[in-house]
Formats: sequence, C-alpha cells, structure tokens
Amino acid sequence: MRNKDRSMGRLLSRREVMAYLGATGAVWLAGGSLFPRWAIAGTPGLACVVRPEQTEGPYFVDERLNRSDIRADPTDGRVRPGTPLALTLLISRLDAGDCQPLSGAQVDMWHCDAMGVYSDVQDPAFNTVGKKFLRGHQVTNARGEAGFVTVYPGWYPGRTVHIHFKIRTAPVAKRSFEFTSQLYFNDELTDRVHAASPYAAKGPRTTSNQQDWIFRRGGDRLVLDTTTTTTGYAATFPIGLQFRERAT
Repeated sequence: MRNKDRSMGRLLSRREVMAYLGATGAVWLAGGSLFPRWAIAGTPGLACVVRPEQTEGPYFVDERLNRSDIRADPTDGRVRPGTPLALTLLISRLDAGDCQPLSGAQVDMWHCDAMGVYSDVQDPAFNTVGKKFLRGHQVTNARGEAGFVTVYPGWYPGRTVHIHFKIRTAPVAKRSFEFTSQLYFNDELTDRVHAASPYAAKGPRTTSNQQDWIFRRGGDRLVLDTTTTTTGYAATFPIGLQFRERAT
C-alpha cells in the first residue's frame, strides 16, 4: 500500500487461495503490485468472489468527477463515440463470517476511447491534458452497487482491451482502504465489436488477452460476463473485500 496507515491484507500463495476456497471462505486483499493478489470468498448468498488485484497503470487521474455516465467530456459536452456499455460493480464486505453489501465506497473507473486514447494525460502518441472523457466515480449504494454508462474500449499497442477500476473507502481514524484492478472482455466479443464503426478505423488490434502479460497474471478471473442490450452490452461484476490493518 502507499500509506502505512491504510488497511491492507496478507499476500496469499496460490495454494492458500485454493485452501480457503475449499473451506468456509474469507476475503483478503493487498495492494500495489503487478502480481496477483486476491479477494477470496466462499460465503454463499452474496457476491464475495475471487478477484486478483492488478496494476493501476500510468493513466489514473483523480478527477473527482462524481457521475455515472462517463462518456462525455465535461469541458465541452462532447460524447465519445462507441458501442454503449452499462457496467455495474457489486461490492461486498466479509464481516464476522458474513458477506454483506459495502455501502459508501468510492469506485473510480477510467479507460481509453475507441481509438485507444486516454483523457487528461500526455503520452508520446497524444496529448489530452485538460480533457476528462471516460473518467468518473460513483459511491456504492446500500446494496453495494456502483453503476456506470460508458462505451466499449478500443485498443492500443501492447495491451488487450481493458477497463481500470479503483475501490476506496473514506479515511476513518487516519485509515482507509484501496483496491485497484482491471476488467477484460471475451476476445471473440471484442473482435466483433471492433469490426464495426468507429473501432474499425483503427484496424485490427495487435494484442489478445493471452498475449497481454498483465492479463496473464489473473486476468481470466476479471473477464466480464456481458449480455446484449438493445443498444449495446451490459455486465455486472461482483467483488468481495475484507479489511485488514497493517501491524504497527
């Protein structure tokens, strides 16, 4: 973790992960590494499930944009083109052996547009400083839900198609919790979406899921189960968390 006062979890080996899944189940989280760290759960009845943490990447900007529809750039109102995607993160917390919805957690989401461009950053291929499209956060409701409306992401060299997200709790007694990871898509679905406008203008992508070294570190547990809607796609992604304090 970035701050010693933040809550964190113990890093589990893969053998320990499997042992916990076969037992009653618990959730452990740790942060700040490219290697998989796990949110583990076996509690029935709610969305406590295994999820690896993944790298934040270079393009996180804490924009403090509280909005559910992240498609538009608030600086000019222009909506980024692309296939609509409705995405809900369902956050739960394991407490005293019971899995319960986690309300009041801030969930940030950000990703590139159909042409592989991120907003509000300077990159060798683009400079979008001051723009804020495809970025925003929501606070989980009483059911632990944080819903977003966005577009299916495009691609850029070296990475498969993905969405970044970060879960944070408000500091209490100088302690807070943070979990960061990425979401992925089925390769066949991505190829189908990217064959249409506006994605097709960029040409075929160069990196599939299994060719992406970050995806290979637990990305198979982060693939969205999408459904078709009248305008595009929708998905709900469940993840369970448990707070652990760092020993002082």
